Amino acid sequence: MPPRTLASLAHALGAASDLDAALVSLGEALAEVDRSARLALLTFDARRQLFRDRLTPADDKVVRERIDTTFDHLPARVRQQVAKGGQFADLGDDSDEYLRLFGLSLTSGEDGLLAICGITHDGPLAAALLLVESRRFFGTRVVERFAPSAALFELAHARFAERDARDEAVHTLEDVTQRVHGEYVKRLAALEQELAAARNTPQATAAVAPERLIALERDAARAREDARRATRRAEAVEGQVTAAVSQLEQAHIELHRRSEMLRQKTRTLYLIDRVLTLDATTADPRQLADGLLALVGDDMQAQRCSLVLRVPGANELYIAAATGLAPEIAEGKRIRIGEGVSGKVAATREPLLVTDVTQTQGHPLLHDEYFTTGSFISFPLVYHDELVGVLNLTNRALRGVYVEEDVERVRILALLISLIAWRAVLPERLLESIGVR
Repeated sequence: MPPRTLASLAHALGAASDLDAALVSLGEALAEVDRSARLALLTFDARRQLFRDRLTPADDKVVRERIDTTFDHLPARVRQQVAKGGQFADLGDDSDEYLRLFGLSLTSGEDGLLAICGITHDGPLAAALLLVESRRFFGTRVVERFAPSAALFELAHARFAERDARDEAVHTLEDVTQRVHGEYVKRLAALEQELAAARNTPQATAAVAPERLIALERDAARAREDARRATRRAEAVEGQVTAAVSQLEQAHIELHRRSEMLRQKTRTLYLIDRVLTLDATTADPRQLADGLLALVGDDMQAQRCSLVLRVPGANELYIAAATGLAPEIAEGKRIRIGEGVSGKVAATREPLLVTDVTQTQGHPLLHDEYFTTGSFISFPLVYHDELVGVLNLTNRALRGVYVEEDVERVRILALLISLIAWRAVLPERLLESIGVR
């Protein structure tokens, strides 16, 4: 199965024929983030304030189960956040209790953390997404990485709800139109029969006054005109409903675009805060280097990454911090500038993005058994036109592929790392620490 990016998920949701197909696509997107996490959709009866059914994606189908759980069972703070929609509400230490309530658990049987996101339609709550993930002490929560995918699903859910409402409105309109038209047709037929009888029967003609015949003809003509106008009004209403739904879809797309931009900016500010906090609270060069690498590696889902710094006064680099490298690659290993991937990036001071390494003949990573994906980013660390080092990110989680948008995100993090490394004299201090070892 190809990696599920936001673009491919948007395409899958747009092509989904119904809500079940959209929920299956969302489940596949969650599996790309964390295969141990589980997802469910709760349908909501606003009139009775009741969660009706639980829809759980399983392989290529959706399992439906009746739960009939009242909204009031949730804590007050969670109810308020879920009713607003748009963001996940974390149940934290109360997760186990509500996982039992909703009949949801991790496939591994471990204790999980539950988060709930409300889905609203023009204000009222229409459904809720449940996400349960494993408890972890380090790294970014699954719910944070999954939030953009959930926002895309909200748009798809709204589209299906609007389609159902539109179909119901059209069916109701058709029923009313047919009933009104039928009444007009019956009335018209009765008038025409009465008029024909009056015209064709000599006795009736003699008995019926001319004024009555004129009145009958006038009533028949009026009935035909009323039927024509009713049909035109029905066609106009259907056209207005179609146009309104189209405008609403465009508004939802624009709202999602702005929401996604805001999420990205919020995430960037969060990372900047984490990096600056680490710099302010860590004096040990080893902890600082490992912490900076862990932050960027976790944000970019890189299972193999390295921070390579320049050797002071030499035309060489050395491995300052790394994770996921081959056992024979030791900390402090020297790399000549201009050689290998890091050396060439350091020489050119230009970032390198490779989406498929197999298309690059003779690439040094082709025969590396620890290189499990065909995509990587190598980014130079430069501050005040001085080369500080190189940041390498490979083996994106679940065989993911890095794209141009990822390079722009790494650019911001690389600027921060360059600034902190330069200000903390990290290349010199860390090299001395490695030398002592």
